[in-house]
Formats: sequence, structure tokens, C-alpha cells
Amino acid sequence: MSFRETTKCFGQVTAVGNVSLDIEDGSFVALVGASGSGKSTLMKMINRLVEPDSGCVLIDGQDVRTVFAPELRRTMGYVFQGIGLFPHLTVAENIAIGPRLSGTRLPVERIADLLDGVELDKSYAARMPHELSGGQRQRIGVARALAADPKLLLMDEPFGALDPVTRDALGKRVRALHDRLALTTVMVTHDMAEALLLADRVLVMEAGTIVTDCTPRELLSGKGCTTAQELVAVPRDQAKALADLAS
Repeated sequence: MSFRETTKCFGQVTAVGNVSLDIEDGSFVALVGASGSGKSTLMKMINRLVEPDSGCVLIDGQDVRTVFAPELRRTMGYVFQGIGLFPHLTVAENIAIGPRLSGTRLPVERIADLLDGVELDKSYAARMPHELSGGQRQRIGVARALAADPKLLLMDEPFGALDPVTRDALGKRVRALHDRLALTTVMVTHDMAEALLLADRVLVMEAGTIVTDCTPRELLSGKGCTTAQELVAVPRDQAKALADLAS
């Protein structure tokens, strides 16, 4: 997947400014930055929730704008903080909604397998969204995103509303699914610790541009711009403070 001189403006504000970027198949990439830095806008141009004003996004060499948007989105998994489960549908029906819209019926066994992949028992298939905790609903959101066997998984602040224990567990589960299913994953997050622990590659955005492109190990060794190192300093300082409390 590639971005080629991609730009998006909202009025007088440049949300993404002339970004060129290649993302290798099979990689787990985290987009990190302050609110308004452009990270969600950049990711949403992949599935055409946002259209670039200039430049393009290519998947397998093809401009995504040449593909009918609903058809394009059915080839990708998309997980976001709001989850968006349909309240009048069961868990099984929510998971199966994407394939159903494309004319495919998911068998019971496939739904059970998807639930198992996010560490939920198959009995959850018959439940309604209001019967679930926030963490369980987000797990269903992940299962739904994987129902059509996508090779590309997009996640926009997927764990932001969860408690720390659930957030950590679900992050580890998503990383395990990424590896097991050979996905290409792009995750937007404010949390640098999350990016360092889950991703292979961290892109730091500021004012619509990518100001640092490093591996977690490189960031922890001090590489990257000042903004990137300020973000890294937060979990590092927290870890030091906890160590001091325990000593």
C-alpha cells in the first residue's frame, strides 16, 4: 500500500499535507500524534471515508478511487472506538453483516471461530449488544472486522474507551491475530506505549505531515524528532515513577 503526495484540506486547514509513504504487506503500523495532527484523516483515505484533494492512495498499484467505495470497504476490516454495533441485531448478526451485504451467509461454525479468535465463547452469538460490557462489544467489533477475511485491518483509536486491563488484553489479542492471519494493520492511537508495544513501525504525525518514521526499538534508543521523543518520554517517565514507588 502506498500514499503518493496525498493532501487533504478542510477549509483553510491542511489536515494531511503532501504525504508520500509505503506500507509493506504484513506490517503493523501505528500512527501516533496529538489530536488534529492528521492521523485519522490519513488512515480514512485508505478506505475512502475521506477523499484526498490531490495525490492518491494505491493498493497493489491500483488507485482506491477507481474501486466502488462499498466494494473497496468490504475487502478491509475497520475497527473504531465507537464500535457501532447494531442494537437490534444479535452478536452473530452483527458479525455477519458485512458478508451478508455482499451476498454471503456466514455459517454458524465460522461465527464461532471468529468469537474464539477474540476469546469469547460461541454462546455469545445469541446475545444482544446491550447485554455486553464495553470490552466485549469491542471484541465483537474486531470479530466483525475480520469476518470477510480481509488482508488489511484499519483501527482508529480502537481501545481508547476501555479500562486499562481490558485495553491491554485486547491489544495483545489483536497483535496475535495480526500475526496468525498475516494481516497488514494500520492503527491510529494517542498512546505511545500502545504503539511501542504492538507495532513494528511507528509513524509520528504533526500538522498533517509525518515527522518521524521509526521502529519501536529506534524510538526507545532516542531516534526521531523532538515531538516523537516527547511522546516516548511519557511512558518512560511513568515506568520510572512506578519503579521509584516500588523501591
